[in-house]
Amino acid sequence: MKTQRHVLFFFVGEFTHLAFANAIEPLRLANRMSDETLYTWAFMSADGKEATSSNGARMLMDHSASDVTQFDHFFLITGNDLRAHIDKPLLAVLRRARHQGASIAAFCSGAFALAEAGFLNQREVALHWEFHAPFREHFPEVHLSNAVFVKEGPILTAAGGQAVADLVLSLIREQQGVELAEMVSDQMLYSTVRTEAAQQRVSFQARFGIRCEKLSRAIRVMEADLERIDTMGEVAERAGMSNRQLERLFKRYLNTTPKKYLISLRLGRARQLLQETELSVTEVTMACGFENPSHFSRLYRQAYGVSPREQRAI
Repeated sequence: MKTQRHVLFFFVGEFTHLAFANAIEPLRLANRMSDETLYTWAFMSADGKEATSSNGARMLMDHSASDVTQFDHFFLITGNDLRAHIDKPLLAVLRRARHQGASIAAFCSGAFALAEAGFLNQREVALHWEFHAPFREHFPEVHLSNAVFVKEGPILTAAGGQAVADLVLSLIREQQGVELAEMVSDQMLYSTVRTEAAQQRVSFQARFGIRCEKLSRAIRVMEADLERIDTMGEVAERAGMSNRQLERLFKRYLNTTPKKYLISLRLGRARQLLQETELSVTEVTMACGFENPSHFSRLYRQAYGVSPREQRAI
């Protein structure tokens, strides 16, 4: 009989049910397909009361944070509101789990809590692309990865969603063998299991319903160096086209100019930083590549109907 492993799921805030399902279902299927109890699990929240997901589903808990329990893996299940719940009790639970010698996995936004606890300094971390900008501003010492998941010793991170299943399947593969991991993925009708080398990618086609690789490449250039791009000539050169072709593609597919599109990207990132960080307006101005705070404020009001300072107060 193979070694049995116990997983403690810790729920925070309005957790993301998709990440939870993708974490627990491969474990359940591993038990079923092996006809052994290879994995057991329990649920914990700070107060031991039921946890509610962002889709309204409610989960009953087995433990509160004050309970002493033994486990091999600690899975942190969080949602978009995690940063409102990072407090001393949560950090104490994480540090206790690490002291206990368990592997600690965080999915989607959970990396913010691991970073706050000091677990990620000089490490690589997988995080959903939506959170990259505020995370980079808060934790510049942490190496953000575009991978779907990262395993560095006892610290595991996944970007969320399907990437959680990729991470858990990799654990099953390591602990129980390739054959069982493949049986589990087959049961999930999951024929494209990704490795750590797989990269997050939000395709241009998925976002806009348009297939144009050259335009997609130009947009990726803009997004990668949003605060440093000076001219559209630089974008065109890095995307492998002429200035004229760049202008023509943006006009044809998006009915705008490359410069206006770049400004919209910068304003979108600025809005995210204003809503999700404590950076000053001046710091946001610099982080998003605007000339000066007054120029930034004027463009921001035109786009969103409020000034950056008023946005912060909303």
